[in-house]
Amino acid sequence: MQDLKKLQNKITQCKRCPRLVSYLRDINKKYPTYWCKPVPSFGDHLAQILIVGLAPGRFGSNRTARMFTGDASGKFLYDTLHQVGLCNQPDAKDINDGLRLKNCYITAVGRCAPPQNKPTPQELKNCFPYFVNELVLLKRVKIIVALGKIAFDSYLKWLLNSDVRGLSGIRKKDFKFSHGALYNHDFMPHILIASYHPSRQNTQTGKLTKKMFKEIFLKAQMYIV
Repeated sequence: MQDLKKLQNKITQCKRCPRLVSYLRDINKKYPTYWCKPVPSFGDHLAQILIVGLAPGRFGSNRTARMFTGDASGKFLYDTLHQVGLCNQPDAKDINDGLRLKNCYITAVGRCAPPQNKPTPQELKNCFPYFVNELVLLKRVKIIVALGKIAFDSYLKWLLNSDVRGLSGIRKKDFKFSHGALYNHDFMPHILIASYHPSRQNTQTGKLTKKMFKEIFLKAQMYIV
């Protein structure tokens, strides 16, 4: 747990991406109370389920300093997690609201809020080692729930470049992203479940409904011993 805390402290001090550093500095000038730094991951360090998002929202995590906290995406996520027993309350407003995750941990493949919610490939590459370190440190994780294709592809990047035995001949094209897709091959150290991201674009258009999202986490819980 101490190693995980050290990693999160390191993440919050990261300045690897000049564009994002400048963007967050400009936001902070306008909104001095906002966090405006890389956002650490959080949750149950003994979790079996790892939820992987894209990047902090400008007015959500970037404001509150906690993943999926303070915006519509977070409300959609935590309400669902609460319904299936993976957190203690249905909403997340700020870091002092008493939210606790149960058997799940939340991270993202990008740690800084990007302009237009779109990190560049290089920015994702800069963040990737943090994600890899978390996969190593969260030793009890059995299930990866990837929220969106970028999170899905980031996990595959780790998997296909790891020293996991049995990967010979396995390629990225063998894994297709679609909502509810599940991959549970013998050579995989984790079960991978794909979900649409709970962004407003997806939830307000009906592309992702509460029922669809809830089914993702019910499916994940089926594999918990």
